[in-house]
Amino acid sequence: MNVVQWFWVIFLAMMPVSELRGAIPLVLLKYNMNPYVAIPAIILFNFLPVPLILLLLNPVERWLRKWTFWSNLMDKIFERTRSRTRRSIEKWETLALILFVAIPLPVTGAWTGSLAAYLFGLDFKKSLVCIFVGICTAAFIVTLATLTGIKILGL
Repeated sequence: MNVVQWFWVIFLAMMPVSELRGAIPLVLLKYNMNPYVAIPAIILFNFLPVPLILLLLNPVERWLRKWTFWSNLMDKIFERTRSRTRRSIEKWETLALILFVAIPLPVTGAWTGSLAAYLFGLDFKKSLVCIFVGICTAAFIVTLATLTGIKILGL
């Protein structure tokens, strides 16, 4: 296994834009890594930022709010996240958080799920479990979709 390839897989898995939705296709389509090794690693590295986000977002937010630019930027990001998740989180809480993380669409995933859990004041441990279940579900969906695409397209 190539160290550079592993770096890119881990990097994509941890980044808020790509997360496992970018890392799994990379592993299966380009790098031909062993999925039984790579996908659990991707799940782990996709989950790794979650506790840090949940624990550090409050002190970081309080510190950044001292400056108008950062305060305005956070207001925009937070309001967008609230507007996308409010109805479902308030009604279904844990199931909504799992599904929000699990559905492999843009602007969903572990990072946004962590932000939603923080914004709605959800329990830390419950949030960790829900986000992890969502990540595992997303990994299954993305893996299945990628393997189906490979099979259909003959890649």
